[in-house]
Formats: sequence, structure tokens, C-alpha cells
Amino acid sequence: MELDLDESSLAIDRIERALSRIEKSLAERAERGASDQPTSDQSALKAEVNAVIGELDRLIAEANRG
Repeated sequence: MELDLDESSLAIDRIERALSRIEKSLAERAERGASDQPTSDQSALKAEVNAVIGELDRLIAEANRG
């Protein structure tokens, strides 16, 4: 199943939003200091990074097939 233009645009939008959340989280982390980070913040950041990687993997796989 190939991604159509709408699905690709939605995937790119999801990536952009996730990257924006990652950027915001890293900026907040820098302000507070890395040692003061709760485990939940670190887990949320890891989940965002994994989401971006998953979307990129999906787009790359579809591009290779299409």
C-alpha cells in the first residue's frame, strides 16, 4: 500500500509537531538543568523521539516501494 499525498502530508505534520515538542522539552530541560529531570519527562521525550523515528521509517519504506 503506497502512501498518497494526503497521508504523506499528515505524516510530515505529525513529525513536525513531535519535533516541536522535543525542541520545547529540550529547551525546558536546559533551563532547569539535566539533573533535575523527573523520570516521566525523560520517558515522554524518548516516546516523542521514537514516534518521529517511526514516522520517518514508514515514509522511507513507502518511498522505497513507490
